[in-house]
Amino acid sequence: MTTEQSDAKDRPAAAQAGGDGPAGAAGGDGAAAGGTGAGDGVTSGDRHPTTAKGGPTPTVDEPTAGPGEGTGRRPATDGAAATGEQGGSAGKEPPAEGTEQAAAWSAFGPAPDPVLGRPRRTLRAVGRFLVHEWTLAGVAALALAVLLTWPTLRYPLYTLPQDYWDPSLQSWQLAWSGHILLTDPAQLWQSNTFFPEKWSFAFSDTLLGYAPAGMIGTGPEAAVLRYNIMFVLAHALAAFGAYALARQLGAGRIGAAVAGAGYAYAPWLLAQAGHLHILSNGGIPLALAMLARGHGWSLRYGYRPRRRHAGWAYAGWVVAAWQLSLGFGIGLPFAYLLGGIVLVSIAVWCGRRWSGRREKRPFGLRLLLADLVGGALFAAVGALLAVPYFKVAELHPNAQRTLGDIDIYSPPVSGFFTAPAESRIWGGLHEGARAALPWHPEMTLLPGFVLYALAAGGLFFSVWRLRHRLLLLAGVLVTMALAMGTRFFGGTFTYVPLFEYLPGWNGLRTPGRMMLWTTLLLGVLAAGAVTAFCARVRELAAERVPAWPGPWLRLATLLPLLLVLVEGLNTTPHPVLPVQPAALRTVDGPLLVLPSSQNLDQPVMLWSTSRFQDMVNGGSGFTPDSQARVRELTLGFPDQPSVDYLRTLGIRNVVVLRGQLAGTPWERIIDNPVDGLGITREEVGDAVVYRL
Repeated sequence: MTTEQSDAKDRPAAAQAGGDGPAGAAGGDGAAAGGTGAGDGVTSGDRHPTTAKGGPTPTVDEPTAGPGEGTGRRPATDGAAATGEQGGSAGKEPPAEGTEQAAAWSAFGPAPDPVLGRPRRTLRAVGRFLVHEWTLAGVAALALAVLLTWPTLRYPLYTLPQDYWDPSLQSWQLAWSGHILLTDPAQLWQSNTFFPEKWSFAFSDTLLGYAPAGMIGTGPEAAVLRYNIMFVLAHALAAFGAYALARQLGAGRIGAAVAGAGYAYAPWLLAQAGHLHILSNGGIPLALAMLARGHGWSLRYGYRPRRRHAGWAYAGWVVAAWQLSLGFGIGLPFAYLLGGIVLVSIAVWCGRRWSGRREKRPFGLRLLLADLVGGALFAAVGALLAVPYFKVAELHPNAQRTLGDIDIYSPPVSGFFTAPAESRIWGGLHEGARAALPWHPEMTLLPGFVLYALAAGGLFFSVWRLRHRLLLLAGVLVTMALAMGTRFFGGTFTYVPLFEYLPGWNGLRTPGRMMLWTTLLLGVLAAGAVTAFCARVRELAAERVPAWPGPWLRLATLLPLLLVLVEGLNTTPHPVLPVQPAALRTVDGPLLVLPSSQNLDQPVMLWSTSRFQDMVNGGSGFTPDSQARVRELTLGFPDQPSVDYLRTLGIRNVVVLRGQLAGTPWERIIDNPVDGLGITREEVGDAVVYRL
């Protein structure tokens, strides 16, 4: 074989390599390609001698080296070509005639990727993160939360949404969990309120999952600021979680946004603005989205084993456990739902195997391990959190709910079409309908007329399969029946069996909060309809000639989202919290603050966050017998029976707030003498302190 023929065969191999630096680096098959010189001045118009003489045209499949050129390979440096020599002496020979011309072919290959330094790589990664869908969705959810909860963040140190009763209690809960976990975690459940009762932190939902936030700042102002921030973030997480779930199920971006907005800003939730443990529901759809993604499943595309990812399954179980730690009010139905999903999935898989159908493995080893570990973590968190509540139920039989309590809070059918007073759009129009409800704060359950309409349209026009639409509709109807409590044929076949047989269900006194699940399912139905609508709009826009109406048609796809958001506008009041009395910053505990009642004690709990001194005061879902007895015996305070009883309890100080006495049974105690009682009386600001 001549040198010209060998070079002719080398040239296509170099072209196949793409001209990436070292010559002959295309194959990786051990054969050395001909060298390419740098700066040889050969243009693309030059012809190789072999081609000019009519020799054989080389192909990529032909060998790229002659028998005598060896099989070694070394990259060229400083413009010299790799020669493929076997011995050291071969490297000293000059390149064969015509090999310099092969460099011209490298100009037709792709340019080599630039080698970026660490700063540029970091900037590129940050840029990709900033424009990622989930980053944009998170930012949008946060911005919407600030706007749609306004003016929560206008005066976040001094005001609370809805009222200053339950929000004061929950502000104290956040502060107490953070404080005690930093100082004495073993006393978590033995709070400074309801003295001398034990397990008092479990007298209501604890919002324990927010404890890290409670570790920042001290005092009432920090507690109020913390509460307002978490109030806004809870709305943002709810919208983001429902968006993520709808996207994982197969909805488009706008359809998923409708589901997120409908779930987070449904009109009925405006009546729950004072209940952070109900608004903190974003972990539910987010955990479901993560678990579905980890298992490679979506509603639209079914089960896709290649998309399984154990990491997402771990994350889903962790988020589910965190959601459960915020409270059993909405966490308990979520726990039973997860348990039901696991049981149904196992039953379906076993049924298909027994029927003779060949099924792919639903789990790899890693995913199976993730479910076992994650499920065990979720169950352990639930069990540990349930222990103090069972203790409370054992020590305080009056804390247990009865079917009579459930009947009081069970809404009629009209509640599903009635908005709360805090709704800017429907509040005034539905005033008469609210007046007809026995307890309208828990019975105005309108999820939004726009959401109803979109979900109804989704039954007929949707990206979901028909059987899935019917299942979603069944879920909507079942959860509505549960939300009616005993109003749905007495609850005989719906709520009552759950109340009597499911552990912990008898602690849920407000069936209407099951509307949370109805709203989520309606959002998924609506997302299917909006996604199908957006797809049809894209098709119409593509068919238009000329295409100028296209942007306007696409803009129309935002109309459902806009209407859902408009229905979520609020007129929630933001009252100013009463100023903390100076006495509560200086007086030691155990103490009693008078006057005392369910509502009056909740701001007192918040005021105690300066020192967390033990106090008899406290507000929750029930009144302990010991607290009721203290309130009864102190109606004549200061007198001998009340002083003696308080001393037996270990109470050292009694703080009487002058500004709150009017209209209470303690209105005239400030004038009672203290002679002969062995106590002292001291004026501290607007309060009177009795030292026992």
